[in-house]
Amino acid sequence: MSHYCYDRRMKKSANLEFDAAHIWHPYTSVAHPPLLHEVVSASGVRLTLNDGREIIDGMSSWWSTIHGYNHPRLNQAAKNQLDKMSHVMFGGLTHEPAVSLARKLIDITDDSLQYVFLADSGSVSVEVAIKMAIQHWFAQGETKKQRLLTLRNGYHGDTFGAMSVCDPVNGMHSMFEQVLPKHLFAPAPQCERDEDWQDEYIAEFRALISAHHHELAAVILEPLVQGAGGMRLYCPEYLRQVRALCDEFNVLLIFDEIATGFGRTGTLFAYEQTGIVPDILCLGKALTGGYMSLAATLCSQKVADGIAADGSGVLMHGPTFMGNPLACSVAVESINLLLESDWQNQVKTIERQLQQDLSAYDSHPLVKEVRVKGAIGVVDLNQPLDDCMDWLPGFIVDQGVWIRPFRTMIYIMPPYIISSDDLTTLTTAIGRILEAIHTQQVTEY
Repeated sequence: MSHYCYDRRMKKSANLEFDAAHIWHPYTSVAHPPLLHEVVSASGVRLTLNDGREIIDGMSSWWSTIHGYNHPRLNQAAKNQLDKMSHVMFGGLTHEPAVSLARKLIDITDDSLQYVFLADSGSVSVEVAIKMAIQHWFAQGETKKQRLLTLRNGYHGDTFGAMSVCDPVNGMHSMFEQVLPKHLFAPAPQCERDEDWQDEYIAEFRALISAHHHELAAVILEPLVQGAGGMRLYCPEYLRQVRALCDEFNVLLIFDEIATGFGRTGTLFAYEQTGIVPDILCLGKALTGGYMSLAATLCSQKVADGIAADGSGVLMHGPTFMGNPLACSVAVESINLLLESDWQNQVKTIERQLQQDLSAYDSHPLVKEVRVKGAIGVVDLNQPLDDCMDWLPGFIVDQGVWIRPFRTMIYIMPPYIISSDDLTTLTTAIGRILEAIHTQQVTEY
């Protein structure tokens, strides 16, 4: 194989050299620094690199920049709040941005979700959800209900509580298995469409919750789309069955909508496609339109009353930057911007084009399956991409796009504002990536 050589194409800088020598990036080794591209600015769906090239972002910065970059309304919201205060502790104090955001979240979610905990990140929102569930039962004297039931191929974050409900075999955290709490894992859902539903698809889940309900505080899962655990899609009926079983066996239900929330699957929240509602809801990523880290955990009156059953109701969590007013202000404006836009039609338009463009790769010898849901497009290969990652990132950028493959998948989750032409550039680049991998021959630069 002739390897793709990126060094001659990429402008080296002191920043890149220092970064390679000293900075850890997500899931990387400092002993073998990854290929990096230095971004100097971003606008709309484009990132500008330090060598002057512009690339179309197909990842929405890990699914968060739904409005694109450098949006004037979000910029102004941050500037306006910055002139007032960038931060103030949330212990013993409150402020208008936090109140406005909580009011907005309660308004746009189901009526049963009435309480909001503002967290720092998606992982922390999951930690808070787990604490809520365990405290709910503990305060009522149900001290044995300390475990969770979840699904294989799930991903919920990188902190220890969140790691404990990620897939212990196929997930990224297997080395921590001996120090993590031991929870229960049902098989990943197998049914993509309600019309194909068979009762056998829920049988093992039913057996687990029936046998262990006395020790289960909650079920936690990602509704309709299992994200970083494999970009797997599954049908609403599975979730209806889970809700019924949770009710039958007196177990709380947590939905992790950090990736699916704020329109990504075609409805504002994925649970809206199921006709059921969780007891606890985790939100993040697109909450601020990708401007800064913020997340939220919402819960029902039932959960709050359970936590308060011991007479105190003190939820044992309180991050330093909880309710950060700068992040809350941008989040309020991001939600307003989304609700005022034609986002439903934007997502449907993206979905139609992804289905049409990516279907061309169904018959490619490398491709196992093509999957599309809302503004999510996945090309799943029949082989892992590990052996390609020394040259593939540079090759991708040279196609004028930013796509970050992982495991066996080449996938995109573009900003909702993307044009048809720019989306075509992304889907065409996926075809070129497939060909480059398939032939194992790329031009030497």
